[in-house]
Amino acid sequence: MPSFGKIYSFQGNSRTIAIRAVAKANKIDLEDVNEEPAKGVSAEYLKINPLGTVPTFVGADGFKLSESIAIAVYITSQNEKTALLGKTKQDYASILQWMSLANFEILPHITGWLRPLTGRDPYNKKNVEEHAKATNEAINIIEKHLVSNTFLVGERLSLADIYVAGNVTRGFEKVITLPGVLGKSINWLLQFFDKKWRQEHPNFSRWYETVHNQPIYSDVQGKPTFIDEAIKNQAPKRDQVSKKDTAVKAAKPKAKEPENDEEEEEAKPAPKPKHPLESLEKPTLVLDDWKRTYSNEETREVALPWFWKNYKPEEYSLWRLDYQYNEELTQVFMTANLIGGFFTRLEASRKYIFGAASVYGQSNDSVVVGAFVIRGDNAEHAFDVAPDSESYKFTKLDHNNKQDQEFVNDQWAWDKPVTVNGKEYPWADGKVFK
Repeated sequence: MPSFGKIYSFQGNSRTIAIRAVAKANKIDLEDVNEEPAKGVSAEYLKINPLGTVPTFVGADGFKLSESIAIAVYITSQNEKTALLGKTKQDYASILQWMSLANFEILPHITGWLRPLTGRDPYNKKNVEEHAKATNEAINIIEKHLVSNTFLVGERLSLADIYVAGNVTRGFEKVITLPGVLGKSINWLLQFFDKKWRQEHPNFSRWYETVHNQPIYSDVQGKPTFIDEAIKNQAPKRDQVSKKDTAVKAAKPKAKEPENDEEEEEAKPAPKPKHPLESLEKPTLVLDDWKRTYSNEETREVALPWFWKNYKPEEYSLWRLDYQYNEELTQVFMTANLIGGFFTRLEASRKYIFGAASVYGQSNDSVVVGAFVIRGDNAEHAFDVAPDSESYKFTKLDHNNKQDQEFVNDQWAWDKPVTVNGKEYPWADGKVFK
């Protein structure tokens, strides 16, 4: 069977589950290309998808799509007799409505709930609680709808059910191992919707299990598994993060063992040009020590005091980041993706810098602001590795200035609004570069 096209994503990506499910059901051959933005994306991929996000579809005919809902609808529509897109225009619109709710109002909050508890974002108990509350508020809309409905649209399974189930699977699954489509497998450690939660959301839980057991879904996801007790809302312990990382890495095929214990360093096939900051003397403050403290401890209570106690102004400098084209920003999630793409292209400077940038405000009325600590005092050397750094303004901060200190604290704690040009904007979403 000739390939219909390529799907760029990674195993376990929630937004790709429905795409793979309908492709398999429609007997559409999609070539999987592993692309994991968190680990950096290539210049070639950015030509395909300038935001550097996944999934992205590239058809055998050259047709490109880069948003999961659009891709899922396009793949489903290749079967002209499909019932997954509804019987009427109202059905179709309702399907898009539920898919959009999951994509924009549920999955981002599940992610915001998960990442701080696993050390991937700064832990702040209040932020985790707010993401948990927002997740449940959106799911309660579906819970009420399912009181008198078996499926989301009509009386039979639709693309809405498959897509929404895929987006919320992170909340249900315990540690499971999924076979990889790229010769790899992946372990999931995701525990939110426990026995107590399922009892409080009986209709949603029943619906999820029903959808998961449909052959079109279980053929790509396996049978559903559930947990009895949810992961606790507390900062992850260092050994807990290490065990999680080890579990995920153990699922991957073993490559040649490195000759040292530095897991983050990979053998390079050829020498690369030296980074401008490489010539600086070895610092007494090891940046990785700060990154671990930030990841594993309460941000306000422990991490930030540690930073200011150990900060070395003779070795590092602090910088404010401002996006220069805020008037062009639209949807919050798209702006967060823009920040993520910028961070991806900062990869060459990873061992020299740490920082966070956030979206403040709401859709069509937002700003991007951040704070960084870098080796040395030359921002150009740190940020010029990213071509889009020209879109940002970098202003040096004074570590002795209380106002600048508070600005850095707020940018790294994600719990206060920001004021830009006299207008206050509430925190909406953020990314950490560490």
